[in-house]
Amino acid sequence: MRPAVDGIGRAFLFSVDLEDVRSMIPDGARHAPRVEANVERYLEVLARHDARCTFFTVGDIARRSPELVRSLVAAGHEVACHGADHVPLARLGPDGFRDDLRRALDDLARAGVDRVSGFRAPVMSLVRETGWAHEILAELGFAYSSSVVPAGTALYGWPEHPADCVRTASGIWEIPVSVFGGRRGVPFLSGVYFRLLPFAIVRARFEHALRSGRPAVGYLHPYDVDTEQERFMHPELGGSRVLNRLMYVGRGGVCARLDRLFARATVMPYRDFVAQRLATGGVVHAA
Repeated sequence: MRPAVDGIGRAFLFSVDLEDVRSMIPDGARHAPRVEANVERYLEVLARHDARCTFFTVGDIARRSPELVRSLVAAGHEVACHGADHVPLARLGPDGFRDDLRRALDDLARAGVDRVSGFRAPVMSLVRETGWAHEILAELGFAYSSSVVPAGTALYGWPEHPADCVRTASGIWEIPVSVFGGRRGVPFLSGVYFRLLPFAIVRARFEHALRSGRPAVGYLHPYDVDTEQERFMHPELGGSRVLNRLMYVGRGGVCARLDRLFARATVMPYRDFVAQRLATGGVVHAA
């Protein structure tokens, strides 16, 4: 992998992993639908800052709510791929992954997405052992992936992966999420970490990333702003009651945190970052 070079400015690559957690649990349809209302909360924050972002969208959402996907495209947001049914890469294997991507691309196309440039692996499951995914992404015409946590975490992580944006041998740009703390680091702008960490730490590390010239990269889910969601065991937690309890903590403060960060940076879709900055050689190494 080849690290990119200097000079990108204060870019915040904020994204929403657009998925319906109900589709990943047994008999999930018995719970109330929440995705569209929660997406609207993100859109309200983005609108206050005249900002656009990337929605990494599961094919299942595009199949069941194509009007939601069309509305995001019409508003100028990027709709990228998050798999057809939110299955981690290792469970798919190379052939299954290729088929999954093709189905997801078909789902997004039917929902009105003309061009899909980017991909995010479900639960950030692109690790050393699933590095074959980059070649398949290139084969199917993707330009970038943002699927790596360059640290060890409770679920998935690739501690040896560079923290910088790098171009793989297949030509795919990999844009890792921001972490601090080295190989046992914390993805402080992503998911439960963003909600639970003291905001003073989040803000300080955010500013550190921007000063270093590296983009600040993070993601949230529809449920991360949902203070009214019914209680159930979330998937991919190994049945841990402790981890599941944390899934519900801090949701009420997320939008206010985003407001404060959006005011300090240039929020932009990943596709624009790749086209304007990476393609012309504009990213700084790790600080």
